[in-house]
Amino acid sequence: MTSPQNPAGSGADDALELRKPHEMIVMMPRSARVTLTGRRIYTALLQISQTRLVGMPAMPAADFMFEAPLAAVLRTTGSSGSERTAAKRYLLEMRSLEVDWESTAPGDGVKWRGFSMLSEVALEVRRGENWVSWSYPPTIMSALREPQRWATIDLEVLGKLGSYTAVALYEICIRYRDNPSGVTSRKPVAWWVDALSNGPGPERREWRKFKNERVKEAVAEINADTDLEIELIEHKQGRLIHEVQFAVRKKRQAAAPRLTASQLPVDAHLVLRAETLGIREIKLEGLIKEFGDDRVREQIANLERRAASKSLRAVENPFSYLRSLLRNEAEPGTPKEEGAASSPILPDPRPPAAPAPTTPKSSTAQGSGWLGEQIEAMKKEVAALAPATLDHWVNRALQDLARKGLLNAVISRRAAQGDVLHGLLGSAVIYAYADATYGPDWKVDRQLFDATESSGK
Repeated sequence: MTSPQNPAGSGADDALELRKPHEMIVMMPRSARVTLTGRRIYTALLQISQTRLVGMPAMPAADFMFEAPLAAVLRTTGSSGSERTAAKRYLLEMRSLEVDWESTAPGDGVKWRGFSMLSEVALEVRRGENWVSWSYPPTIMSALREPQRWATIDLEVLGKLGSYTAVALYEICIRYRDNPSGVTSRKPVAWWVDALSNGPGPERREWRKFKNERVKEAVAEINADTDLEIELIEHKQGRLIHEVQFAVRKKRQAAAPRLTASQLPVDAHLVLRAETLGIREIKLEGLIKEFGDDRVREQIANLERRAASKSLRAVENPFSYLRSLLRNEAEPGTPKEEGAASSPILPDPRPPAAPAPTTPKSSTAQGSGWLGEQIEAMKKEVAALAPATLDHWVNRALQDLARKGLLNAVISRRAAQGDVLHGLLGSAVIYAYADATYGPDWKVDRQLFDATESSGK
């Protein structure tokens, strides 16, 4: 699907979609065979990388390494855990695998010839979990970050296709989903064999055999399992099939049945926030099934603020604390103070204070809104800092999180990638900066404090 460029931060974190540049639609292996799992994994790496690049203020250095847990990459592709060994082997081979990249536009031809799929790749074990790190040639980095024209690839749909030819054909056809002509470019049969094969050119099959062995099955698979209906169109020159193209139509969708809360997929961004706090995805899913997506998201935000507070001791069991917040939260519409003492996990360590004078509800609401405005103002100041100055506060925040036992691989990865103003890391950076710059009282509304003092006299 051809689209105008979306602005940065347009929801890429919330959907498993890749804006694949037109010049990367057709991948023709030149040095070795590419497996179905390998192509799926490569597409997932492109999607993860594009999401990270869009969130960065500038293009990173050429040797920048992207990182992700291997299990998460496999889940994104629809691959099973049994494919991990093959995936690791393929990842290590990607650096030496060379491909030609082509656009599907008429007359465009080869865009990039003999590119390695990855510039560098590494696998390591962190806390018992396999992690993969990778980098690309600079040309691919630029195309990923700021594609001029692209096709939107849904990784969930791609994961349903069970053959390499079906995946390659679907990626070509998806570009023409909204094209008024309703057909792909018309190309020689040899071009289609190369574009839909997972092996180098010398292994090319005769079109008649290739069509019967692979293309017919791929067309049936796409029509059955995706949002497209495609049809093979062959053009003869004399008695021989000379050129081929495909008719492409969007499938008419029947009204989808309403899913229950337990059937809805877990928000990937919410999973990342939970993992940053030390809550495993499987435990998060249990809470979502019990309490619902919206309530869990709201209480995770409270837990993030609670964990970032320097005035309270560290949260020793984030999952238990979150579950306690959910079980003890007030009924909808009832105000509830953040970090309320109803949670049995972390009682306020400060000594009991004398009963405070009654404060009007309007003042309480004003104080809560005032703090939100203060935090937002501090966030804007931090975002405007020079890179070297920002690095200082990031390092300070990482030290604070390590001291509280909250520093983990997810937070470290975010810091390395420059994503430092979101989640728990973002809160820690903002509080470290504001406390040191304005003193700990920056969080106190002096007008509210003075009003309370006056009412007690």
